Formats: sequence, C-alpha cells, structure tokens
Amino acid sequence: MLHYTIVFFVIALIAALFGFGGIAAGAVSIAKILFFVFIVLAVASFVFGSMRGR
Repeated sequence: MLHYTIVFFVIALIAALFGFGGIAAGAVSIAKILFFVFIVLAVASFVFGSMRGR
C-alpha cells in the first residue's frame, strides 16, 4: 500500500511540473488517503501482533 502512495505522489509531482493542477491535486489527495490507511493498518498490525505473542 505504501508503494501505491509513492506512485501517486510521483504522478502528482510530474503532473504539477507540466502544469496539470487538477490532476496533481487529485493524485495528492489519493496519496494522502492511502498513506493514512497504511498508517492505521500498520499500527493495528503491530498492536494485534504484540497481543498474539503473549
């Protein structure tokens, strides 16, 4: 999932470089959503993994 976040961020940078502001804004918002979903899933995985080990 973090891979897709980086891909959308790179797409946003390239679109912004060429002047496509709308596409860049859309790609940045998708990248933000994916990043926060990744963070939530990573934290949940660490919490449940540490509980399971006990």
